[in-house]
Amino acid sequence: MTLSPTLHVQIPHVGPYRAQHKRDASAALRTALFLTSEGVGGFSRTMRRGHVTASGFVVSPDRKQVLLLHHRKLGRWLQPGGHCDGNTDVIAVARREIREETGMGDIRLVSNSIFDIDAHEIPARRNEPAHIHYDIRFLFEAMPSDGLVRNNESTAIEWVETSEMERLTGDPAVLVARRALTWAD
Repeated sequence: MTLSPTLHVQIPHVGPYRAQHKRDASAALRTALFLTSEGVGGFSRTMRRGHVTASGFVVSPDRKQVLLLHHRKLGRWLQPGGHCDGNTDVIAVARREIREETGMGDIRLVSNSIFDIDAHEIPARRNEPAHIHYDIRFLFEAMPSDGLVRNNESTAIEWVETSEMERLTGDPAVLVARRALTWAD
């Protein structure tokens, strides 16, 4: 498939997304097809084959630092985020998850536009089969000097220089946060 430099995808029940790269376009199309098929039921974690999640890349106002959490169950560095639990307001879900996972109260949504979309497999665990998370991501700003409170879902929380993110992760789905340096919706 040949992609134009920018692919505009309408995500059902969420809104438009402007995919800039091949990885983005693939995840956006998979998410759009999933929600076209499942409707609002796709926002519930009871949807066993997959469900929509929401997350937020939290960056410093100068965009030189990003907040990452070391996820306890997955053993990986990620941005704050989680299950929608039936809520189709993905911005509200992302904001809630940031607050729950970091203790931060003073966070600012940079734009109502979707910053990134990722579709990734979650491995099977106990009574839960392997499934897909269709993660809708937004960009937030906060002051690194604000206090952080780690919850039990992560083993560490850290502000990281965007130029040094590879020290914690090589995952392109997380390294996409570096786009915040030049992003404008």
